[in-house]
Amino acid sequence: MNGGSRPHDGGRPVIYWLAHTLSRLAGRVFFRHRTLNREFLPEAGGALIVANHVSFLDPAAVGAAFRKPIYYLARKTLFQGFLGWLLPRIQVLPVDLGKGDLASMKRILGLLKEGNRVLIFPEGTRSPDGTLQEAEAGIGFIIAKGEVPVVPVRIFGAFECWGREARWPRPGRITLVAGPPVDFSGLPAELTGRARYQACADRVMKALADIRLEA
Repeated sequence: MNGGSRPHDGGRPVIYWLAHTLSRLAGRVFFRHRTLNREFLPEAGGALIVANHVSFLDPAAVGAAFRKPIYYLARKTLFQGFLGWLLPRIQVLPVDLGKGDLASMKRILGLLKEGNRVLIFPEGTRSPDGTLQEAEAGIGFIIAKGEVPVVPVRIFGAFECWGREARWPRPGRITLVAGPPVDFSGLPAELTGRARYQACADRVMKALADIRLEA
């Protein structure tokens, strides 16, 4: 399978497999990476994985917790030079969800409907201080239209290892804590359009806030 084709659960592109293996190894050696509540992580079927965003390490940290391939998102400006070649081969999609990128949204929805897992950081950009920020525009639309489970995963320790203002990473402990799929059944039926999308996004951020790190 070449780097440009879409993988299925039965196999991984070689470059994705190598990157995944290296991420898991580096995570264990340098950051004592661990995953709690792994039973909530879907390894088959379409699912939207939503996580807080505090570090450069976040995508690799989440991906390393999965045994099967997932898709990632990154801002379009990163797809230049070597990264422009590498990122598509490790299942990273160019997006700009904060600016109404409808083409990217449709592509994400298509991947979900095909039974893939897609990782999204609702905050859009890394938190400046490690705390949860507001969700960006676009995430609520994908949640409302995706019709797949939305699984929250909160990352602890990554900010201390490589926060937004840090020049280099430092050793530490990164812990992923997964939560049960977000329940949207309680949203008022009269909510439609933008109001419903915003309510979905807010519900996701609350689910992330409710996840705690157990000793």
